[in-house]
Order: sequence, then structure tokens, then C-alpha cells
Amino acid sequence: MGESETRFDIDHVEHSVGGFRGHAFRRLTHVAMAVIPLIYYTSGDDVADYFSVRLDELVSYVFLLVLVIEVVRLRLGIVIVGQREYESKQISAFAWGAFAVCLALLATGMGPFVEEGGSGIKSGIYGIPLIFGLTFVDPLMGEIKRQKQDMRLAITTGLAASYAIWVGCSFWLGTPLWVCILLAPLTVLGELPRVKYIDDNATMILLPLAGLLLLSPFL
Repeated sequence: MGESETRFDIDHVEHSVGGFRGHAFRRLTHVAMAVIPLIYYTSGDDVADYFSVRLDELVSYVFLLVLVIEVVRLRLGIVIVGQREYESKQISAFAWGAFAVCLALLATGMGPFVEEGGSGIKSGIYGIPLIFGLTFVDPLMGEIKRQKQDMRLAITTGLAASYAIWVGCSFWLGTPLWVCILLAPLTVLGELPRVKYIDDNATMILLPLAGLLLLSPFL
């Protein structure tokens, strides 16, 4: 394996506010985000009714709130426990993740995705695997890269986890198996690019979501 394949640019524990505890808190928060689509597809309408808005409007309002908080945070240069030092000067992973999650919920609530899905949890046949891919595969691959310094192992493990999620959703929710087979690798691909200003919290959803939109005429 060449030098370029084994170089890891940053120790995320060392650069996390709160050290290892902050890093662990970040990972746990990441995994806990898996409840978002579960609540959205089972109780989202009730929550939206409480605020007297439509469900899609609620999603947009939530993101706008996150955006306002992010602008204020950047203006003041604030980083909280679990965030990394460099996030004081650039859009945080949390904000990127919120953007991608909200976009996934909105996009999969339109057109053929609605017609193909059922009601309740079954309406999340695309939204759930998209978001689960972020919440579970990202921290798994991140920890393998951090502890093992082995990109090939991270990719192999990430692919196995991504396929387990997508194919599992095929049996659980009825997501078309052929779609699962095609999109699962895109979740992992979204974790690989070294892009300075776009966090993988966004690309791990946006790449398979783009693939899903391209496949939508065939659903």
C-alpha cells in the first residue's frame, strides 16, 4: 500500500473540544441521529400539527433555524464539546449533516418516492437507508481510520455495513433490492473525498440521494 493510501491528515481526538470525551460524545450524537427518520415517518405529522405547519414546512424551518445558529456560531468563532477546532472558521459537520438530512427527507417525500412507499414507517423506504448510512457507516469508518490507520479496511467494513443497512431496509421496508445494490456503495464513496469545505456528513447522503434521483424515472 503506497504512502498516499496510508497518510491520515488529522488526529480527530486531539483536535476535538473535550479531547476523547468530546470525540466520544460526537460519535454518540452521530449514531443517535438515527432516531430522526424514525420519528419523522411515524410521528412527523403529529409534530407538524402541533406547530400548525405542514411536515415539509417543519423540515425547512428546522434547517433554517440550524442555519441561523451556524451563522451566529461562525461570527463568534464558537466551538462546543465534540466539535473540532477548525470548525470555528468553517461550516460545522453538524450543519452539513442537518442540510443533507433535511434535503433527504424533503426529496424522498415527493413524486414517485411517495407513490411507491406505504404509510407510517413504510413511507421511509428511501429516507431511512439514506440517513442510516450516514449515522452508522460514517462513525464506523471514521473509527477504523483513526485507530487502525487502514483505509482499505475502512472501505471494506463500510461497504459491508452499508449493504447491511440498504439490503436490511429492503426486507424491512420494501426498498427495491436493485436500488439498494446500486446505492449502497455511494454511501461509502461519500465518505472518501478530501474536500476542505464540504463535510462527509453531507456527501454520504448527497451522493446516494443524487443516484436515487437519477433512478427515479425507473421506479
